[in-house]
Amino acid sequence: MSAVSTAPATVRDARRGPGRPRNDVIDDQVLTAVLELIDDKEEVTAARVVERSGVSRAALYRRWPSLTTLIAAALDVGREVPPTIPSDAGLREAIFTMLFGAATEAGVTDYPEERFRQRIRLVMADRDLQKAYWSSHVSRRRAPIEAALRAGIEQGVLRTDLDAEACFDLIAGVFYYQIVVRGDRLDDEPTRARCRAALDVAWRGMLVTG
Repeated sequence: MSAVSTAPATVRDARRGPGRPRNDVIDDQVLTAVLELIDDKEEVTAARVVERSGVSRAALYRRWPSLTTLIAAALDVGREVPPTIPSDAGLREAIFTMLFGAATEAGVTDYPEERFRQRIRLVMADRDLQKAYWSSHVSRRRAPIEAALRAGIEQGVLRTDLDAEACFDLIAGVFYYQIVVRGDRLDDEPTRARCRAALDVAWRGMLVTG
């Protein structure tokens, strides 16, 4: 299978599949090679990964069942699952802080904006990769905010007819629109102000009124 970035920041944080031997050195070599190929805008093939990493094809496939799952793991290097939001936290500010922190992570720190844009390009060109990346990585990072939204519904802060997953899609879409459609940077203050204004509108619609 063939599919299609910035030297890795924390390569060994990429999630392993079940049943693979734990060997951080080999994992690092492979993921580094994949990211370098993506950065160089070269197609990621097993042969090229083997050549760059010095890891055998057999060792490669013992750790990742397919090239698609390997690329998905590489694209997630440098990203983290957000912490749980405490039940006694101010819900709105806690969620907004986490969202803006994730936006910063995707824009100016260990997950640079160029890699973010490369990720969008790759997953949009390969639906299998898109689904693999969603199921193994993206869906996990949504969990803390979705749980906080459900807690807000249970506490009577948010409307009982809300769908937490749909609410997350709504508010996360604000950030993706800035990058993908407008072509703006998430670390620019006007962009962040526009995101906050949009989130304020969405939040008001989610609140219990009366």
